[in-house]
Amino acid sequence: MTVRGPSHAQPLRLGVNIDHVATIRNARGGDHPDPVRAAQIVASVGGDGITAHLREDRRHIRDADLRRIQDATDLPLNLEMAATEEMLAIALRHAPHAACIVPEKREERTTEGGLDAAGQHNRLAPICARLADAGIRVSLFIEPEERQIEAAMQLGAPVVEFHTGEYAHATGDARAVELKRLADMAALAAKNGIEPHAGHGLTYDNVMPVAAIPQLAELNIGHYLIGEAVFVGLENAVRRMRTLMDEAR
Repeated sequence: MTVRGPSHAQPLRLGVNIDHVATIRNARGGDHPDPVRAAQIVASVGGDGITAHLREDRRHIRDADLRRIQDATDLPLNLEMAATEEMLAIALRHAPHAACIVPEKREERTTEGGLDAAGQHNRLAPICARLADAGIRVSLFIEPEERQIEAAMQLGAPVVEFHTGEYAHATGDARAVELKRLADMAALAAKNGIEPHAGHGLTYDNVMPVAAIPQLAELNIGHYLIGEAVFVGLENAVRRMRTLMDEAR
């Protein structure tokens, strides 16, 4: 199902998560494939930003990668980070364009859901404040739920990124329900002055209905694009996703 947004919808940015280029590199050690080269390719084919998640266990992106990525391209860096003092210090040192606070568990293969911003207000408030004071745009990776948007408002976060995993994994009527939830919460966020983004599990087959939601300003997509790049090259994978997003708008 393709849901087309109104013709006046704003352009939709594509942020490409390059974590899994580093995952492949780390599987054998050494320097190849280099996530910095991936960032340069994304910049060359019209990507709007680079997302990288520096995990506490350094399973893919490494500390040294961050500065190299920033030096290699003018695209804004969106640093995904856990709400810890260690990651806060790294963010303050590198001063990325944005810092997206995500939940993180050591045993998970990938991020399994949104951050409970409502339940962790006291923990998140000082971290959000210090990032904002440093001129870093704070984003919260949350479920598309009203209580989480209210928490983002209380925390002063200018951006939320909706976890689209439930939508991506649903089928039939359940997917339609999840799509409506995304659309309703994107509208609510925008109404309250928060810029809504979305990401997780988005593919060529399911991206267009999400991209058609007019309030969404950015999609962040990684694992699928890196997987497709094995077969068609990263340039072609990013161009194809960009085309689908533009057609949805």
